[in-house]
Amino acid sequence: MSEHQEERDYNEFRVIEDLAGWRRTHHNNELTSANFGEEVCLMGWVQFRRDHGGLIFLDLRDREGLTQVVFNPEENAGVHERAHAIRPEYVVAVKGTVRPRPEGMANPGMVTGEVEIEVTDYKLLNTSDTPPFPIEDRVEVGENLRLKYRFLDLRRPSLAKNFIIRNKAAQSVRRYLDSLGFLEIETPVLTKSTPEGARDFLVPSRVNQGEFYALPQSPQLFKQMLMVSGMDRYFQIVKCFRDEDLRADRQPEFTQIDIEMSFVNEAQVQEMAEGMVRTLFKETIGVALPDEFPHMTYGDAMRDYGVDKPDLRFGLKHIDITDVFAGSGFKVFASSELVKVMVVPGGAALSRKEIDEYTKFVEIYGSKGLAWIKVKEDGEWQSPIVKFFSEDEIAALRERTNCQPGDILFFQAGPADIANAALGNLRCELGERFELIDDKEFKPVWITDFPLLEYDADEKRYVARHHPFTSARPEQMEVLKSEPGEAIARAYDLVLNGHEVGGGSIRIHTPAQQEAMFAALGIDEAEAREKFGFLMDALKFGAPPHGGIAFGLDRLIMILTGSKSIRDVIAFPKTQKATCLMTEAPSEVPNKQLRELGIRLREKKQD
Repeated sequence: MSEHQEERDYNEFRVIEDLAGWRRTHHNNELTSANFGEEVCLMGWVQFRRDHGGLIFLDLRDREGLTQVVFNPEENAGVHERAHAIRPEYVVAVKGTVRPRPEGMANPGMVTGEVEIEVTDYKLLNTSDTPPFPIEDRVEVGENLRLKYRFLDLRRPSLAKNFIIRNKAAQSVRRYLDSLGFLEIETPVLTKSTPEGARDFLVPSRVNQGEFYALPQSPQLFKQMLMVSGMDRYFQIVKCFRDEDLRADRQPEFTQIDIEMSFVNEAQVQEMAEGMVRTLFKETIGVALPDEFPHMTYGDAMRDYGVDKPDLRFGLKHIDITDVFAGSGFKVFASSELVKVMVVPGGAALSRKEIDEYTKFVEIYGSKGLAWIKVKEDGEWQSPIVKFFSEDEIAALRERTNCQPGDILFFQAGPADIANAALGNLRCELGERFELIDDKEFKPVWITDFPLLEYDADEKRYVARHHPFTSARPEQMEVLKSEPGEAIARAYDLVLNGHEVGGGSIRIHTPAQQEAMFAALGIDEAEAREKFGFLMDALKFGAPPHGGIAFGLDRLIMILTGSKSIRDVIAFPKTQKATCLMTEAPSEVPNKQLRELGIRLREKKQD
């Protein structure tokens, strides 16, 4: 038979049918040896098709997994003949009997690896063009192509699994918080712009031309209003929006588990949050987190790890040696605000090329270079900077670091923020390089005692480190007035494996405290009234003490699924340029719509 004749015959069988009375009895990851002999009906997409010169095998896929089905000409010649038309990604329904796979053909790596379905009848529900990439996890595909055809990318088993876990996580959160008396309450999506922190996304108003709504960066003010309203315990799983530069773990729209409680202190909020996270991990991936999460101050985190979200699954702590080089002849170190060193066991094996690559890496964080010393097997130090050190400095450095043959010492010197960021992020890179991180380990830690404010050199004023509604410690109200930069916040972040997964604080709940905060931020009464008038009014009417926490659901799902990118746990994410390749958003809109919004028309582009 010619190829042309074969194709003509196949087309004859490509007749799309209606489900009619057929009903699916099982998903494609459900049947086991316990189902042998049962009559079943499965539906899904064809993952693979194999024609063994008689028998035709299909792997049928749905979001749950795969089941092997078999068309046998000796059992039903007509059905077998029609099956020649089936191709990958066709949508089919099959009826048949569950039976054991032939001896030696079982696949222990699959839930359904012991069974196959001997097909007695099938319906072709839809055909498919050849996909732009194979719908398989084992095939590497460029992210832009995957995002353009996201509806196909989501068929891949690994992504389907991510969204099954995401759903389990959301339901777990709801059950847990409901059991503690929280009310799920929605807050507005169209609100007022309060530009403190990241930029707002703005939405022009047609009814009130020349005025704009803002999409919420978080429901912060609304959840505080709910506490003033006496709702006592609130939560919602909510979309938030920030117009900021993106990276692997950020999106312009993201999902937050937002929680607020009245009449509580820090310990009570943290106790509730720990219980939620423990329940979440247990119910979604079966992992038991510690009964109590450790605490670390912001100062200790910066001293030992250089970042305020340390990954505690491995060592490589930093050592402050600023005092060792005070007055040193090595002016680069002597003139620096902070000098730190990190000892990497076995790091002497790094090549000069690798060290040069790490030098370029730290430059991302503003560093001007990466000094290093290799400790050779005979104990001798190999480095271009050792010749500048005195004997006392070398002795002190040996004592402080306890370095051993085969180690490498990496140094950062300069302004504290740059030295910390450069060495802190290099630590994580080296943790990956030397395989010091156990991906199956989970190490949570609370970071506390943050500075309330930080100085913005560009704006020449203090800005809130978290937000302007975070309370200072009660005994520090005078410090806030006299030395704002020294005030400590009643704030706390929950960090897990180097990711900040949640952050919160005890809020300001009295007019006097809020006015003092605005004064420290350089916000006068008129500006405060314009931006936050309804909050100032609310605090005058008996606001209870309250506080809360917000969790980044997307980041939590990243950790639960072991995903490297936040885009793999969001159904329809944006690129790093904040575009959607599938829908081609953002896009231009017709001039008529702009006129209705009172927006000046765009000039036509010149040829």
